[in-house]
Formats: sequence, structure tokens, C-alpha cells
Amino acid sequence: MIKQGSFSSEKSLVTSFFLLLLIVGFQNSGYSNNIILNDTIGFNEYRGSVIDSKTKKPLEFATLLINGTNISTITNTQGNFLLKVPKKFTSRRVTVSFLGYTSKVISLSDFDKENTVVRLETYIEELSEVKINVKDATALVQEMLKRKGDNYVNDDLKMTSFYRETIKKRKTYVSLSEAVVEIYKQPYSTDKSDVLAIYKARKSTDYNKLDTVAFKLRGGPFNTLYIDIMKNTAMIFDEDMVNVYDFTFDNSTKIDNRLIHVVNFKQKKHVTDPLFYGKLYVDAQTLALTNAKFYLNLENKQKASRFFIVKKPKDADVLPIEAYYQVEYREKDGKWVYGYSRVELGFKIDWAKKWFNTIYYTTIEMAVTDWEKSDASLLPKLKDRLRPSIIMSDNTSGFKDPEFWGAYNVIEPDKPIESAIEKIQKQLKRNGSN
Repeated sequence: MIKQGSFSSEKSLVTSFFLLLLIVGFQNSGYSNNIILNDTIGFNEYRGSVIDSKTKKPLEFATLLINGTNISTITNTQGNFLLKVPKKFTSRRVTVSFLGYTSKVISLSDFDKENTVVRLETYIEELSEVKINVKDATALVQEMLKRKGDNYVNDDLKMTSFYRETIKKRKTYVSLSEAVVEIYKQPYSTDKSDVLAIYKARKSTDYNKLDTVAFKLRGGPFNTLYIDIMKNTAMIFDEDMVNVYDFTFDNSTKIDNRLIHVVNFKQKKHVTDPLFYGKLYVDAQTLALTNAKFYLNLENKQKASRFFIVKKPKDADVLPIEAYYQVEYREKDGKWVYGYSRVELGFKIDWAKKWFNTIYYTTIEMAVTDWEKSDASLLPKLKDRLRPSIIMSDNTSGFKDPEFWGAYNVIEPDKPIESAIEKIQKQLKRNGSN
């Protein structure tokens, strides 16, 4: 099992963002709610892709936001999107944005419901020529953290989000979990933990391809919320960060036509425990963190593995080979709030009595598709809340229903995932006929 641990220099700095489980044998434990309710709101559905206007390269994780609302979606790794719009909003316009590109505003009446191709252009000015006035990258990050109370939403929010979790054995999908999750987002100025509840979920695991190990992710949607850096700041940056990290400026860029400072960070050479390295994207005007992309340092895989694995087979050595994190924020009325996050992990299992090793990859992502102000008194009852120790169960129900998500916005599945879902549907059909 992957444990909750910390990565530190002389004192604990980082609480782990993820909890994985490796157990000999199989389990069918965890959350298994599979509520299917009739959707009462009529909606229109639009499919399409977002690409670079010159290279035709798909733009992954581009944001589509219905103007005047909090309804949004995001493109998948192939640049494809699925946008569901309540009919009362079909006269609205949609803003399509991507880091380093000029945002485009398009009327929904100009969308082709089956295949809308949105072409974004890079900024005319060379990004390397965008000047910055701040000289001290460390001071910039410190000021960014200091302004958290001013830059981020300090209201109680109820967010509707879509969560996806996949596990691959090398290149083959062996486990899929998806859910519509309700996030009761606590104010950024408090230390209160966010509360989660699952509204709707579907899952499937193919144990025939998992050998003798049940490779599972513990924590589910909580893992994607943990990397909300501005809510859980001490997980990476605390008062001692200047002693363990070096901060330097990279070329600036833009997003939503706003100037963005890009700050590189990595652990200092004298720090031996695994820490993080990557990029912070900071709004030049407000000094709010808009995006962050970073990795865990895996140079010492044996040491890094101790922060992941809680339980494993006695005859196996489990080493991390990939650990990538991404979080994005969205701005409305001068305040920023969590919008999307993604974690990609890879592990190699070396067996003592086998010639070949086994490699597993897991990807989890969550995108906020709508939100509204809420009230602290409206939190779900304890029995209805998702627990941080949750392991998404292996119930196959739901994959056979193509209209399962109804009017809810979801991340369009990649083609390999679609292929895996088709196989699940065929297997369910065969089982149903027996």
C-alpha cells in the first residue's frame, strides 16, 4: 500500500499527494455507489477539437468556458472535447484558452454539434521577448504565497467535477474508474479540508491482466485535490522553502491575454531527499498562481519508493519510474479558484523469481465543470462523504450505458480508453447472454 509520507531536507516539508495500494491477492472493497438519476435539464451537446492553427497539433487540456457562467470543460490528451450546454445558455459565447496562445471567443451558434475545430494562434510577439520587471524569483514566489487571501476565493463553494482514474499494465488498460464528484470547496483563507461526495460513478477492473497483484490507487478524487497548491501550500512550499529550493525565471508567456511570469524551481544540490522540480506560472498583475507543472525527483528510486509503498509482495521490488503533477486555476471577477489537476505515476515491479518485470502506469485527473457559492451549513452528512482512504471499487455497472452521464460535462475519453470501454461493453453483453 502506498503510504502518506513526506519528502524533506532537515524537517518535513511535503505531505504525499497520493496513496497507492499493492496487495497480494484480490479485494473488492471501497465505495460502490452507482446512482443513476433522470436528468431534468435539457441540453445541447457539442463535440470537437482544439488545435494549433499552424502545426495542426492538438492542444491538450485547453479550457472551454461558457461566458457568463461557471460551466466549462477541458480537452483530452488528443485535443478533443465534449461540451454539454443547458438550452437556456445556447445563445451564449464560449471562450477557448490555452497557455501561450491567444484566446478565442466563439458563439455557440457557430459550433458544429458533431465536429467543431477550434484553431488557436500563438501570440504574435515572441514569448522570449516578453519582458519581466521582477528580478528576484524567490521573492516573487514568497509574495505569491503571501497574497493567497487576496487572490483566491474565500467563499464556501459547491463544485461539480468529473474524475477519471486509469491503470495500465504497460500499454493495456486494466482498470477504469470515472465519477461525477461534488466538491465542497472550503475558503482558501482557512485550513479546513475540502469535503467530497460522489454523485455518480462507473468502474471496471480486468483482474485477468493484473497477475497476482491488485494494483490500486487509494484516495481517489482526493489525490487530485491534494495538489491544489494554494489550498495545501505546505505540501510543497513552507517557511523553509528557500533553504531547499532554488527559484529562477524562465521566458514569460501569456494566458487569456494576461502576462504570466514563469518560475522554475528545483531542490538545492545539498538536499538529498526526493523533492519536486518544475514550473510555476504566476499572473504578472496580481501575482496569483495560475498553473503549476512539476515532477518528483526520482534520481534515487529506492529512497523515493519508501514514500509510496506501504504494502507489497515479499518477493517483489517496487520502484517509481514516473511522477508528474499538474494543477490549473481559473479566474472570475478578480478571484482565482481550482479548476483542473492531473497526476501521472509509473511503477516497475521486479519479481525475484521471474525473468521479466511488470510495469504499471496510473493516471488520475479531475476537472471542475461548474460551481456556485454555497453555505458551510449545507455540507453533506458524514455518512455521505467520501473518505480520503477510499479505493474506487471494481463494479462494472454503468459502462454499458452510453447515456450514463446525461447532462453532466465530462472529459472526452482518449481513443485507447474508448477502445477499453468498448471491450468492457462487449464483455458485459457476453456475460448477459450466458
